[in-house]
Amino acid sequence: MKAIEIRNKYLNFFKEHGHAVIPSASLIPENDPSVLFTTAGMQPLVPYLLGEKHPSGTRLTDYQKCLRTNDIEEVGDNRHLTYFEMLGNWSLGDYFKEESIQMSFDFLTKELQIPVEKLYVTVFAGDEDCPRDEVAAECWKKAGILDGHIYYYGKDDNWWIAGEEGPCGPDTEMFYDTGKPACGPDCQPSCDCGKYVEIWNNVFMEYFKSKDGKYSKLAQRNVDTGLGLERMAMLLQGKETPFETELFAPIMDKLVELQKVDNIASRRIVAEHLRSSMMIICDGGRPSNVDRGYILRRLIRRMVRHMNKLQINLDEISTLVDINVENLKEMYPDLAKNAELIKNVIIEEKNKFVKTLAHGEKEFEKEMNKAKEQGKNKIDGKVVFKLYDTYGFPPEVTSELAQENNMTVDMKEFDELFKAHQEKSRMGSEQKFKGGLAEQNETTIAYHTATHLLNAALKVVLGPETHQRGSNITVDRMRFDFNCDHKMTDEEKQKTEDLVNKWIQEALPVTVEEMKKEDAVKSGAECMFIEKYPDVVTVYTIGDVSKELCGGPHVKNTSELGKFKIKKEEASSAGVRRIKAILEKGI
Repeated sequence: MKAIEIRNKYLNFFKEHGHAVIPSASLIPENDPSVLFTTAGMQPLVPYLLGEKHPSGTRLTDYQKCLRTNDIEEVGDNRHLTYFEMLGNWSLGDYFKEESIQMSFDFLTKELQIPVEKLYVTVFAGDEDCPRDEVAAECWKKAGILDGHIYYYGKDDNWWIAGEEGPCGPDTEMFYDTGKPACGPDCQPSCDCGKYVEIWNNVFMEYFKSKDGKYSKLAQRNVDTGLGLERMAMLLQGKETPFETELFAPIMDKLVELQKVDNIASRRIVAEHLRSSMMIICDGGRPSNVDRGYILRRLIRRMVRHMNKLQINLDEISTLVDINVENLKEMYPDLAKNAELIKNVIIEEKNKFVKTLAHGEKEFEKEMNKAKEQGKNKIDGKVVFKLYDTYGFPPEVTSELAQENNMTVDMKEFDELFKAHQEKSRMGSEQKFKGGLAEQNETTIAYHTATHLLNAALKVVLGPETHQRGSNITVDRMRFDFNCDHKMTDEEKQKTEDLVNKWIQEALPVTVEEMKKEDAVKSGAECMFIEKYPDVVTVYTIGDVSKELCGGPHVKNTSELGKFKIKKEEASSAGVRRIKAILEKGI
């Protein structure tokens, strides 16, 4: 049975049982700043679980697009996914345990034709906060669950809450017996041996947990359920992994065709991260260095790295997107509507990462070989920091590379070095955060504004991982330090100079606004030492080319700057280059 058939059967079944079918919410939560993505079907419905009236009534059902990021490093095995679809039905102060359990049993045994002997269930064992759930156990017996197929577990297994506080309650979980041999005489649904696979979870939500850890009764009793579509499709199709189902099979087959090196884990990572990235972009997400944008960036970059491991030409990303769109458009029509946008975003991010990846992996290999020659199986934290600071190489990528080479990473040392670097940077930049320029006149203000344009131009010419490392301004010149692993070529210097002058000639407006620090970061504003800024910051924007947190002052329009000319480019320190430049009158 295909995934879309399971979805349709589910929605129709609950519709026939009086449930209104509601649309899936976006992957990007609209009114929940506590999470980056929608992680469960109940998340968009929290206000209604707390007592607010839903416009569609007290019985609801839907499929919900979900994304969880805690298992990104685990993707590549035979079961972990970041994006998945959750089928759910809800009772908002309507039916409770007996009717919920009966409907679940009927759907599994009648609609999906699962033999009752393959079904096992678990219920809450009870503790000081909530009694043993004998009611749920009796409901399962009445529905038809066989003797010996009911198990009692504690809060770690059979209690559900989204986060540290909120609506919650005991749950009952349904498991499918795959028929694999038992791992031992005590083999049961709580085992990780693979014999039993969880397929459905019904939460009987009648409590609210507060921040202080206390439980109180909700004004209404609710039922919240979740059935994982990918997992159910896998089991009903007799497959060992979700990657063998029709949801992934076309893309997996294409990867086998394209690869020059066989690596099933890398194929799964590429297939999974591509699907997840496409879904995020389709719902409005874009790569960035913060929050959900960083997660999307990480997914795309991890996908690119594993395409390289498979020795697949990165230009094939366009083909892979097309295959996914064609395969999934019946389930997700918006993918087809946004196909070109999705493709462009992924390709642009791929292009940004290629340079970083090439430099970083080359340096990592050098450092790894050096460590092995010294008889070490651990990469020093200072190496991780160097790769991050000089090459913009993400620490998690270094850690992953080390793991692939049977080595570990001293992340404790990295964290210490990173914190020390932040502190040193803050101490050395006190003047910058006191209001910008130490000396303020027409000339220095112009140079100060020009540093913003230079910073933006270097990101275009050298790559987005290029960042300011310091600056010094006098009435005679500007000095600008930035991370870079090589001496700039004449061509790179000329491109940088031309780009700055182009923006000057375009007479771009320089605007200023105040906003909360966290809002500034989320908007994409660049800053050197975010921790040093106050809660409310000043953000200067130059046209659509530059946006930075800065104390000011600045000119009102780039046309006031004159002609920008690089006089010298030289080394400043390890991994840091320095540009000295002037502004000539007239342009």
